[in-house]
Amino acid sequence: MDVSVLYFAVPFIGRALEPTGTQQLWILDMYGFVLSGLLIVMGALGDRIGRRRLLLVGAALFAGASLIAAYAHSAETLIAARAVLGVGGAALMPSTLALIRTMFADPKQRATALAIWTGVLTTGISLGPILSGVLVEHFWWGSIFLINVPAMAILLFLVPVFVPRHRGVGQGRFDLIGAVLSLGTLLPVVYGIKEIARTGAATLPVASIGVGLVLGALFVRRQLTAEHPLLDLELLRLRAFGGSVVANVLAMFAIVGFAIFTTQYLQSVLGMSPLRAALWSLVPSVAVAVATPVAALLARRVDRGWVMCGGFAVGGAGFAVLTGARPDSSLGVLLAGAAVYAAGVVAVMTQVTDMAMGVAPAERAASASAVLESGSELGGALGMALLGTIGDAVYHRAMVDRAPAGPARETLGGAQATAAQLPGDTGRALVDTARDAFCDGMSAAALGAVVVMAVAAGYCARFLRGVPAGGAEDAG
Repeated sequence: MDVSVLYFAVPFIGRALEPTGTQQLWILDMYGFVLSGLLIVMGALGDRIGRRRLLLVGAALFAGASLIAAYAHSAETLIAARAVLGVGGAALMPSTLALIRTMFADPKQRATALAIWTGVLTTGISLGPILSGVLVEHFWWGSIFLINVPAMAILLFLVPVFVPRHRGVGQGRFDLIGAVLSLGTLLPVVYGIKEIARTGAATLPVASIGVGLVLGALFVRRQLTAEHPLLDLELLRLRAFGGSVVANVLAMFAIVGFAIFTTQYLQSVLGMSPLRAALWSLVPSVAVAVATPVAALLARRVDRGWVMCGGFAVGGAGFAVLTGARPDSSLGVLLAGAAVYAAGVVAVMTQVTDMAMGVAPAERAASASAVLESGSELGGALGMALLGTIGDAVYHRAMVDRAPAGPARETLGGAQATAAQLPGDTGRALVDTARDAFCDGMSAAALGAVVVMAVAAGYCARFLRGVPAGGAEDAG
C-alpha cells in the first residue's frame, strides 16, 4: 500500500513542506528505489539469520519510519523516512513469501496460501489511493503514514504467536561485496528506466542503466565464483524458477505499465475527481478476487503452463478492449477491459509465485522470493517506460500540428492548463483535441500490451508446460 498511498497526497505535501521539484520526485520514488535495491540483500540475510526475525525487524523499522514520515517538518526528513520505509519493506516482503514456503509443505495448502498472499498484495495497491484520498480530505497529509503503525503493531504482536521460528542456516560469511554489487545493479537500472519514462532518453538515465548493467555483470561473476554467494544462480536454470521469473516480469510489465493510462483516462478524459476515480478503479479488484481462487483451482486439474498461458490470453483480450477506448466511450468499456486484463494477469502472478517457490529449496526460500520480487520491480519499471513512451510518442505526434508549442504538445494535463488561458471556444477545442490524442496514445499502448500478452502466452505454452507441481525437474 505504501507504493500507491502518496498519489493524492502530493499536493498537500507540496503546500506543507514546499519541496523543490527534485525533492518531490525523490519523495515519490525513494521508497521504490530502496525497496528494489535491497530485496536480494534482505532475502539472503533472511536465509542466514532467520526469516521470522527479519520479518519482525522489518515491521519495527516500518512502524518507526512511518511515525517519522507522518510528522516530518522538512522535505529532507520525509525523503529519509521514505528510504527507511524502503529498508523495512525489503525486509518484510521476501520474509513473508519464504515463511509461506516453509510453513506449508503440502503443495495444495501452499498454493492456497500464495493465492491469498497475491490477492492481499494487489488489494493493498488498489486501496492505497482510496485511503489516501479519504485521509487527506479529513485529516492532515501525515495521516497516510500513520495508518501503517497499527498494522505493524498487530504484526509484531501476532507473528511470535502464530508463525513458527525459523533458524537461519548460516551459509558462511555474508557476501558484502555481492551485496554492494546487487545494490549497484538494481538501483541505477530502476532509476534509469523510471527517468526515461518520465523525461525521455536523456544522457543521465541512459548512463545510469549502462553503469547498472556493467555492475550486474560483475555481480553475476561474483555469484558464480564466491564461496558463499547471495544467490544460487543454478535456480535460474530450472524451468520452474527461471521461467516463472520471466513470466512475472512480463505480467508486471503490462499491469503496472498500463495503470497510468486508466488513471488519467478516468480523471482527465472523463473528468472525475481523484477520489471518485479511485473508487471506480476498485471495480477490477472484484474480478481479481474471483480470478485468483479460480486459477488456483484450475491449476490442480490442468497443467499450470496452460493455466498461465490462458491467463495471459485473457489479459490480452482485456487490453484489446481498451484499444477502442475513446473520449465518448462509456465508463463500462474501460472498467470491463481493465477487469478482464487484471483478472488474467493476476491469475498468472498467482501461479508464478507458486511455481517459483515450489522449486526453491527451503533453506534458500527468502533469496528465491527476493529474485522473484526484484523481477516484479524491473518489470513494472520497464512497463512504465516502454508503454508510457509509446503513449507519449503517439500523443506528441498527434498534437504537433494541432496545438501551440509548449506543454500542450507534451501531455494532456499540459493541454488542459494551456486551454484554461485561452478564450472559451478555442480552449474547449484544444482540450477536445488533446483528449482525442491521449486516447490515440492509450490505444497504441494497449496494442503494445496485447503483443506482450501474446508473446507471454506463447512463452508459457512452449516452456512452462509439464513442470511438476513439486518443482523437481531437470535444468532446462
